[in-house]
Amino acid sequence: MAILTNGTWVLVADGEKALFLRNDVDAENPDLNVVRIKQQDNPSDREQSANRPGRMKDGGPGQKSAYDDTDWHELAKERFADELADLLYQQAHKGAYERIVLVAPPATLGELRSKLHKEVADKVVAEIDKTLTNHPIDKIESLLHDALESA
Repeated sequence: MAILTNGTWVLVADGEKALFLRNDVDAENPDLNVVRIKQQDNPSDREQSANRPGRMKDGGPGQKSAYDDTDWHELAKERFADELADLLYQQAHKGAYERIVLVAPPATLGELRSKLHKEVADKVVAEIDKTLTNHPIDKIESLLHDALESA
């Protein structure tokens, strides 16, 4: 059975940007069209940190160690996965799609997979661990077609 059938959604995401695409033709000649774009403003951790991490005394005289500081950049990426999972659930609940292909780098894919509601997880027909968010749509179509054919 062809994976990328007419009407199948494709989510192309990374930790900061997501393209919601819909295939409007078939698996042989995918024609992906943008349904929605979601982007998060996520500056580097250094730009988001307010000050240097706190210090604590060590066992030796006059020695101090730094506490691990929160990695705000990574935390924002995790929250973005939460937002995407919620958005996918809302759209699935409305009946906007019956099938979806997830395309994301491995870490983002894992984070997203762990956040998906069962209703969305049941609609996932393929997962591709690639970073394609900065590719033009025609290149995404080609790479997606090749990846699904070799799977």
